[in-house]
This record gives sequence, structure tokens and C-alpha cells, in this order.
Amino acid sequence: MSGLSLVDIGLNLTHRRFDADREAVLERALASGVQQMVLTGTCARSSRAAAEYAAEYALLHPGVLYNTVGIHPHDAERATPQDLHSLRELAQRPEGVAIGECGLDFNRDFSPRDVQQRVFAEQVKLACELQLPLFLHEREAQATLLTVLDSFGAQLPHVVVHCFTGSEAELQIYLERGYFIGITGWICDERRGQHLLEIVSQIPLARLMLETDAPFLTPRDLRPKPKSGRNEPAFLPHILQTVARACGLSAEDVATATTATARHFFRL
Repeated sequence: MSGLSLVDIGLNLTHRRFDADREAVLERALASGVQQMVLTGTCARSSRAAAEYAAEYALLHPGVLYNTVGIHPHDAERATPQDLHSLRELAQRPEGVAIGECGLDFNRDFSPRDVQQRVFAEQVKLACELQLPLFLHEREAQATLLTVLDSFGAQLPHVVVHCFTGSEAELQIYLERGYFIGITGWICDERRGQHLLEIVSQIPLARLMLETDAPFLTPRDLRPKPKSGRNEPAFLPHILQTVARACGLSAEDVATATTATARHFFRL
């Protein structure tokens, strides 16, 4: 699919599964049309690693890599006041474009729910202060998540619900609030992504963004399958094709629209 220009709004490039070939992964991504990528921070340590890698890469390749800084709900119990201070510093670096991945996960409950809510609220407060968008994680926690967000009123910046996998009703609630939606290779999974195929066309293109969440969520219908089973940003065009078919649109039109949406949202 030559000629496409895509933005992968969420990948975990500093994950250890990329340690052996990180530069080659980026080369393949760029060759596939993924021209800009946002590296996800999920704790203070990974946020710093993403920020430092994006800054280092920018010395030779400016305008390609950016990063988020945040504490994932799974890591909330281990978060310290110093970690939150670090997020503030990292978020103000040139490549820092959003606060997150943050939110609530009442599916796995790896951190106590009250701790998740407190750490999430502190990050929302930081996003409001810095007026950086929020990159959200939500599993089986929409009502509580919205209660936290609503408490910040008009201060709330733009919000994207990363890796949306919820129901049609949940989607409509997010859309009614003006939130943006990130779609991953989950939509390519015939076992659990069928409902996304049926509702993705309800997302206005001005609110839709694409992401891989690499090295996780490798599209199940990808052929040939990577021997390692690892996802990578070069597979984003495959997700694009699936979304375009589900929406009844050309891949080119969806690519153009989602890229413009991502660049607007993250101010790339």
C-alpha cells in the first residue's frame, strides 16, 4: 500500500521484545507508510525510557517519534509521589504529547480500585494543568472513569479511549462526550472483535485513530503470521484495511482522515 501516510498512536517500543531489533522495527514501519508513532508510557520507568528514546531518535530523524507519559492502572499500586513528579517533568519535554496510558481496569483488578481511582485522578489533574490530551485505558469501568473525568469539568482536555473494545452502548456514551477512539488489531480477531467490525463505522472519521499496541495484539488474521508472534507498527496498514472494509470506505480515505485526526489530537 504505497503512498499511505499513517500514525500509530500507541505502541510499546521500549518493551524488551524489541530490544534485539528496535531500529529495524522502525525501518519496517516507515517503509510500510507509518510515518509517525507515539510511544506509550505505562509507569514512571517506561515513560522515561520512551521519552529518552524518542528524544534520541529525533536527533537524526525529527518529527517521527513522540511519547506519552503515564501510570497504567495495573501499576497504580506501585506508584509513588516521586513517580508523579517525574511524569510532570517528562510531559514537558518536546516529544511528550499526552498523559497516559492511565485510567481504570476493573476487569483484572491488579491494583485496588480505590488506588486506581486516586492515581488516575492525579494524572487527569496533571493533564488539565498542562493542557495535554489524555490517553486512556478502560476495562469494565466506564461509569467510574466518567465520574472521575466529569469532576474536572471544563478544564478537561481532549480524551482518546485507547484500544477501545467495548459495546455499542459504551461507544455511544464516549462519542456523545466528544471523546476520540483508538482501534487496534483487536478488530481483526474473529473470536472477540466481531462486534467492533459491526460498530466501527459509527465512529466519525474526525474522532477515529489507529494503533497497534505493539508488541501486543498481533492481528489474528495477519498472513503470513510473524514467527515470533510479535506485533509491530509495520502491521498498522493491515488494521487500516480491516477498518476501511468495515466502514465501506477506501483505505486511502480512512488513512488520510485518521492521520489528520491523530496529528490534530497530539499536535504533531
